[in-house]
Amino acid sequence: MKYDQDKRIVMTLDAGGTNFVFSAIQGNHEIVKPITLPSNANDLEACLETIVTGFKRIKEGITGEPVAISFAFPGPSDYPNGIIGDLANLPAFRGGVALGPMLQNIFSIPVYINNDGDLFVYGEAIAGLLPAINAELQQAGSPKQYKNLFGVTLGTGFGGGIVRDGNLFIGDNAAAGEIWVMRNKVNPKSFAEEGASIRAVKGAYARVAGIAFDKSPEPKEIFEIGSGLKPGNQPAALEAFRELGEVVGDALANATTLIDGLVVIGGGLAGAFSLFMPAIIAEMNGVVETYKGALVNRMESRAFNLEDVDDKAAFLRGEVHEITVPRSGKKILYDPLKRVGVGISRLGTSKAVSVGAYAFALHELDSK
Repeated sequence: MKYDQDKRIVMTLDAGGTNFVFSAIQGNHEIVKPITLPSNANDLEACLETIVTGFKRIKEGITGEPVAISFAFPGPSDYPNGIIGDLANLPAFRGGVALGPMLQNIFSIPVYINNDGDLFVYGEAIAGLLPAINAELQQAGSPKQYKNLFGVTLGTGFGGGIVRDGNLFIGDNAAAGEIWVMRNKVNPKSFAEEGASIRAVKGAYARVAGIAFDKSPEPKEIFEIGSGLKPGNQPAALEAFRELGEVVGDALANATTLIDGLVVIGGGLAGAFSLFMPAIIAEMNGVVETYKGALVNRMESRAFNLEDVDDKAAFLRGEVHEITVPRSGKKILYDPLKRVGVGISRLGTSKAVSVGAYAFALHELDSK
C-alpha cells in the first residue's frame, strides 16, 4: 500500500534512551525540521512533558492539521492499547504507563505506537526492498512475486518485524517478530542478541585479539580493519563479523522457515554487510542431521544474497521453464526453485521506520 502522494500529515517520534526526535510526515516525506529533546529517561513526569512539548512544537511548525500521531517506542509494551511496559533504557516507564491514551486525550487525534523493528520492515515492504525486488523479478520475466517480508535490525539490539501480504503482523500479544530471544547458535545457553549486536562484534574482536572488552574498537573501526582500510588485527575483525553472521543466519533460518518470504536487514551494523552476509547465507543454506547422521538441508528454500551480483542474478532468473498441461497440449510456466532473498535496507533504517509509522497510521485510519 503506497501513500507517497497522500496529503494527510502524521506526527512522528523516534524514541531513544537518550534523546527523542520529533517530526511530521506527509506523502512519505518529512515536512519539518526534526526537533531533538532529551528523553529524561529516569523521571516519568519530565519524560511525559518532553513528549507533549515535542509534539506541540511540531504541530506549531506545520501547515494543516495532523490526522494522527504514530511512532516507534521500545518494548515490552502493549502496543495496540498504547501502554508502555518495563523498559531497560527508559526506567521511568516501569509499572505500565498509558502513553497512547494520554496523547490522544491531549491532541484529540488517534495515536499509534509500535516497535521500531515492526515499523522498519513495514516501511521496507511499502517503499523499500520488497517492491524493488518484485519489480526486478518482473523485469527479468519471472512469474514470481513476493508478498511477505521479514526484517531485522542489527545495532544496540537485535530487533525484528513481520509483514504478511501487505499487513503488519504483530501477534496476539504484540510480540511477533521478537527474534532477539531466539537461541544463540554459538552459545546455546544464551540468546541470539548476545551474538547479533554491537556488543557482540566488540566482544568477539576482543576475544580473538586477546584484549579486554573495554579496549575493543567500535564496530565501524572493526569493519575498516577487516576490510583492510585501517591497521589492526584483521583476523579478529573478520572473525567478529563472521560470528555475527553465523548467529544471525541461524536465527533467520528459523524465522524464514515459518514466514517464507524475503528478508531485509537494517540497523547500525548493516553497512558492514560485506563482512557478515556470506556467513548468513552459508548458515541458511547449511545442513542439519538426522539421528542416524544423514544430512538434511537447513531450509526447504534456498537463500540468496541480494547484495551479490551473481547470487542476485541467479535469484531473479530462477529455474523457469515450460511444462505441458496433461491431456490439453497447453503449456504453462513453472519455476520449481523455492528461494528467499536476503538484502540490505533500500530506504535506510530511520527513513524506513518513518515511512512505516506514517503508513501504519493511514492504513489504520482507512480501515475504520
